[in-house]
Amino acid sequence: MRQRRKGNTMAKIDELKAEIERLPGEEFAELFRWLSEKDWERWDKEIEADSQAGRLDFLEREAREEKAKGTLKGL
Repeated sequence: MRQRRKGNTMAKIDELKAEIERLPGEEFAELFRWLSEKDWERWDKEIEADSQAGRLDFLEREAREEKAKGTLKGL
């Protein structure tokens, strides 16, 4: 059953790809902008979740260590 679902998903993705290939340039550009925005939204949520879970704390520690050593570079 699970293999069948995966096959259906891949078939749907292939159908979507074919439809995208047929889009006129302006519609393709609009879809691209929309997908890019959705990708950034997901990325932002992932970073926020990682930050809240403490998975990015090491970055702050490294920055503080570099500052203490005098090797922290400004942006």
